[in-house]
Amino acid sequence: MIEIRRAGPADGDALGRIHAAAWEAAYGPFFEPEFAAREVRSRRTRWHARVAAPAQPSAEAPAQAPAQALAGRGTILLAEVEGRPLALSVFLPSPTRPGLAEIATFYGHPDGWGTGVAAALMTETLRRLSDEGCAGAHLWTLRDTPRSRRFYAKCGFTETGATRTFDFGEGNLLAQVEYERTG
Repeated sequence: MIEIRRAGPADGDALGRIHAAAWEAAYGPFFEPEFAAREVRSRRTRWHARVAAPAQPSAEAPAQAPAQALAGRGTILLAEVEGRPLALSVFLPSPTRPGLAEIATFYGHPDGWGTGVAAALMTETLRRLSDEGCAGAHLWTLRDTPRSRRFYAKCGFTETGATRTFDFGEGNLLAQVEYERTG
């Protein structure tokens, strides 16, 4: 059974395991081994701060409405299969495309590839975006990752024709392509 929920403060390790394993499998081959190993280690630990408990609302700072919360650090969803965390997504209002959301992060642990967990997570991500009033979503993925590109196409995303380069910190500029889904 697949369960999808908003990630919380106790999920930092699980998010890190997913991100590190997926990044290593998909992106590791593009880099020198030492750099890739350092980046994998970094991804295992960086999620704790992202899911830290938010400050409690006070009379001076009331709780944010859902759309306002979405505009902050974004929403992080975690998908589990039989209690095992296997996929994550992060989405927020697009900084460049008014009316759309950006799926800033979408990773599935390699152990979950082909199980349907990523497709279920994408469906739930898009449902929540629609509930927030977003007209659609866009995302960027590396041009030379055919698995991710096939996945996004299967989920109804199409290439926009936009490209950019991205530097993960090694000075190795990698080409990214943009995908979009509206409606």
